Amino acid sequence: MNLEEANLSVGYVAKRCGIKVSTLHFYETKGLIRSWRNQGNQRRYKRDVLRRISVIKAAQKIGITLDSIKQTFADLPNERTPCKGDWANLAKNWQKQLDTRIAYMQKLRDSVTGCIGCGCLSMENCPIYNPEDELANEGSGAVLLDRK
Repeated sequence: MNLEEANLSVGYVAKRCGIKVSTLHFYETKGLIRSWRNQGNQRRYKRDVLRRISVIKAAQKIGITLDSIKQTFADLPNERTPCKGDWANLAKNWQKQLDTRIAYMQKLRDSVTGCIGCGCLSMENCPIYNPEDELANEGSGAVLLDRK
C-alpha cells in the first residue's frame, strides 16, 4: 500500500463521520478499521475508511452487532471496504437477522402488557398462563416471548 494514500487525520475522519475520536480508536481495537502511522507517529487513514465507518454506523442503527459487522467485513476479499455490490449482499445477509428482530419486537409489543412468562407472578393473568411458575422449566427470562 502506498502510505501517501493514508493521509486523513483522526480529527478529520471523526468530524466527517460524526463520531468521536475515541470511537475511531475503539473501532480500530475491535479490528473494524485500520490506520497507519506517519513519520510523526500520528494515526492516518485511507479515504475508504469513511465508507467503512458509514457501513458500521448504518448496521449498528439497525441493530447489527459489532461482532457480526466484523465477521461480514472479514468475509470480503482481502477485507476490502464494501463497494456497492458488497453492500447489496451485506443487506441481504442482515435481512434475516432484522426480520427475526422485528418479529420479536412485534411479539413484545403485543405481549408487554400481559404475561411474558418471566416468573414474577405479579400480574393477575400470570396464574392463567404460568401457574406456580411452571414456565421456569423451559428456561430463564421471558420464555413466552422466546417461543417460536
